[in-house]
Amino acid sequence: MNGVNEPTPRSSRAQQRIETQDRILAAARQLFADTGYDRTTIRAIAAAAQVDAGLVMHYFGSKEKLFALSTRTDTPLVSGETPEEVAEQLLGILRQSLIEEPIGSLAALRSMLTHPDAAAEVGNAHAERVKVSKAIPGVDGNLRAAVLSAILIGVVLGRHLVKFEELADAEPDEIVELLRPVVFSLTKAAE
Repeated sequence: MNGVNEPTPRSSRAQQRIETQDRILAAARQLFADTGYDRTTIRAIAAAAQVDAGLVMHYFGSKEKLFALSTRTDTPLVSGETPEEVAEQLLGILRQSLIEEPIGSLAALRSMLTHPDAAAEVGNAHAERVKVSKAIPGVDGNLRAAVLSAILIGVVLGRHLVKFEELADAEPDEIVELLRPVVFSLTKAAE
């Protein structure tokens, strides 16, 4: 380096497009989580992303398509083979969801009562969770997996959307430890 300020290379059009799409998607995800599907508009998303509403439609086609992309989650699937492994993995996923707001999931959860696609998205996520029932012994494994899913969803809702003061203020590890006996009880064989 010769000490002279070299000009920074300009982003390519393709890179600018990706950055703009990412910004729109992040704005949409946050607005869907904050206000739900019905109250979120393309204009509000565009304003939050600092772009024209026409550009949002150009890149994503419709509010429904943007919502579908916004609510996709990267939550890891449970792959444990024993009840103990399943319990630990579920508690780990819960802990992470308590530490970092799962914005995509929250967007679907906030919208599920008023928008059929959101309800379907939550149902699909639940169906993935029900797969854990294969590791839960007993004829009621599916039911216990569904109860576990409902409990975990309720805790995340209570912390991030309803904002119950005690849940919002509690340390994630404290919540996980309170739920540990419940999760282990629901994943082991009924006696």
